[in-house]
Amino acid sequence: MNEAEIHGILSRLLLAGKLPGGVKLGEHRLADLFGVSRERIRKVLHRLGHERLLEIVRNRGAFTIEPDLREGRVVYEARRILESGMAAHLADNLTQAQVERLQQHVDAEADALRRGDQATWQALSAEFHFLLAEMTGNPIVQRQAHELISRTLMLVKRYETTAGSACGCEEHRAIFRALAGRERGKAVKAMNNHLSLVETRLRPIVCVEEGPSLDNLLAEEIAAYRGVNGGTLSAAE
Repeated sequence: MNEAEIHGILSRLLLAGKLPGGVKLGEHRLADLFGVSRERIRKVLHRLGHERLLEIVRNRGAFTIEPDLREGRVVYEARRILESGMAAHLADNLTQAQVERLQQHVDAEADALRRGDQATWQALSAEFHFLLAEMTGNPIVQRQAHELISRTLMLVKRYETTAGSACGCEEHRAIFRALAGRERGKAVKAMNNHLSLVETRLRPIVCVEEGPSLDNLLAEEIAAYRGVNGGTLSAAE
């Protein structure tokens, strides 16, 4: 399995918020589970640390991060600054093909929500913001957006109730309508309102139920990956 595949599996697991904070991701164990060298695992862990999805502690290793609501407020403020600028830019520059792509995306979100497919809706909800960043065509904006969105995804998975799903879907549609209508002011306002409302829906949790172990979660992810890719993993290079 190559580094990109390992990174994809681990990042999906971390962003899903299935692990509590402070869990060590040991190089030896991960190398055994993925069937690759420790050096390959180490490179992936350091990349995840650079992306702020893991905490790398000198001489101790890599640990899962416990999302912090107080830090989250600062991250959401940064997202409002960045993504309101994205909205203004896109309202002036979206192509018709991009408008149609966004239309398909918000329709897919609504369909997943209507079917009660929470997992698909959550994935599409995050992708909406990644898609907007991609449509700016600016690689620096895309990198910054990816880091900030990824960090808030961990917060949402941890602290937001499912009651916010319908609201979020309608908020995305409001952003889309403003962008499609080339209404810069409305697009900026809709984006800021959406991110502020998501932030207000985050609630501290009293306790966390113990979930599956890291080994079991990784085994499930690897099995799912094999299923999608015809039962095989890419050979180590």
